[in-house]
Amino acid sequence: MQSFVDFLNGIIWSPALIYLCLGAGLFYSILTRFVQVRHFAEMCRLLFSTKTSTKGISSFQALAVSLSGRVGTGNIAGVAAAIGFGGPGAVFWMWVVAFLGAATAYAESTLAQIYKEEDDGEFRGGPAYYIEKAMGQKWYAMIFAIATIIACGVLLPGVQSNSIGNAIESAFGSGEMVETAIGTFSMAKILTGTIVSILMAFIIFGGVKRIASFTQIIVPFMALAYIITAFVIILLNISQVPQVFSMIIGDAFTPMAGVGAAIGWGVKRGVYSNEAGQGTGPHAAAAAHVQHPAQQGLVQSFSIYIDTLLVCSATAFMILITGAYNVQGAVEGTFLVQHLAADVAANSPAFTQIAIEKAIPGVGKTFVAIALFFFAFTTILAYYYIAETNVAYICRRFGSGTLTFLLKIVLLSATFYGTVKAANLAWAMGDIGVGLMAWLNIIGILIIFFLNKPAMSALSDYEEQQKRGVKQYTFNPVKLGIKGADYWERRYERKTGQKPTATSDHEVQSLSAKQTES
Repeated sequence: MQSFVDFLNGIIWSPALIYLCLGAGLFYSILTRFVQVRHFAEMCRLLFSTKTSTKGISSFQALAVSLSGRVGTGNIAGVAAAIGFGGPGAVFWMWVVAFLGAATAYAESTLAQIYKEEDDGEFRGGPAYYIEKAMGQKWYAMIFAIATIIACGVLLPGVQSNSIGNAIESAFGSGEMVETAIGTFSMAKILTGTIVSILMAFIIFGGVKRIASFTQIIVPFMALAYIITAFVIILLNISQVPQVFSMIIGDAFTPMAGVGAAIGWGVKRGVYSNEAGQGTGPHAAAAAHVQHPAQQGLVQSFSIYIDTLLVCSATAFMILITGAYNVQGAVEGTFLVQHLAADVAANSPAFTQIAIEKAIPGVGKTFVAIALFFFAFTTILAYYYIAETNVAYICRRFGSGTLTFLLKIVLLSATFYGTVKAANLAWAMGDIGVGLMAWLNIIGILIIFFLNKPAMSALSDYEEQQKRGVKQYTFNPVKLGIKGADYWERRYERKTGQKPTATSDHEVQSLSAKQTES
């Protein structure tokens, strides 16, 4: 199984996908005139918009749901793997893919808002929806939806729960070994998998509102606690920070493991962590209640900074400052750099646990186990919501109740199994899921750009209204030549009392102060 999965990964994560991820980010960065820099202040302002509706969640809740997917095992074990296989220079390429990916995140999340739908009292949207409506290719949308259900419902939850199991076992011991029908596992992992599955079932049977309510509390708290801990460790070793920066930048271009390894692992783990271009973030973006699609695109762009430039960098600096890492050579079992025992796995939270333990003795293993529990738990919740959205897309003509129930059972089973299985297999299967979605989504958003440029038109429209100093933003897709944005056409008519037309030029002026969002 491991050999077959590795073979598939070699095909999916070929250099072509690495360059596609970087190229798409650079493409959208240039065309938006680096929206991720120009609108940084606006991103911060929009973060604290708390307006919701009976059908949608607030911008902050949507950010929390998407961050719960972005901030997970990739920020702890994923960064360790990037360093362990690609050298310290891989961190630089994680930064690059985050900076460029912020523009990709704007584009895909804005598309999700433009083409979202109302489904059973909630907003739904994502790549499958905008691929069908903007590209006009339903078959391609169905392929993405199926690939996403498999990735987020089966392949990716195991990566997150596996790291929880490994961290708990490292912190509290494995306990006795238990023989089961699917193998022999430690009691610690069996108990961990059971507890995680039970808690997961309680929340996912409550719907998107419960997921949003849970993540908006947990995600900011856990990310802040983790960053503060890292900041304390960095302050205690402040004299080493210039040396660490120098190591990262130097190895990025002439790394010990080779430029290809640094770029490859940096981009792979960068995309896995921040998910820019992967197509997962747009699902949460579509659920938000906003005045204009570009607003949620900007909020989701900012989430890339939080994920990689803050949380991932915190992990990397802790590992590099304390020297708690090895760098594997081209031949398995050999090391270009070895600071730890040879049996310390790079595809695990071990580097991070050892780093914190070195800096703050008696704290590291337990703290990382707790942090990973919340990081990974909320990520699995986000995966469920994404998979459920694509089930709803496939079944929107005849109801999705039965398939949604089956999805919940499959995801809970995958979560439990992932807790106890080998780390290398879990990560390799997760990489297949990430890679498939990235290929399909990035190609989709590039084709959509050349067909109609809806995300670019939305940005120009938003900036034009900003210049006019409007207080109530409106979005008239017909005026912008955007077809298929049925929700926004109906909303425009409700707000202004007139049907959207290509010649309409007084969106804001026709609104009274007493008008409310429907």
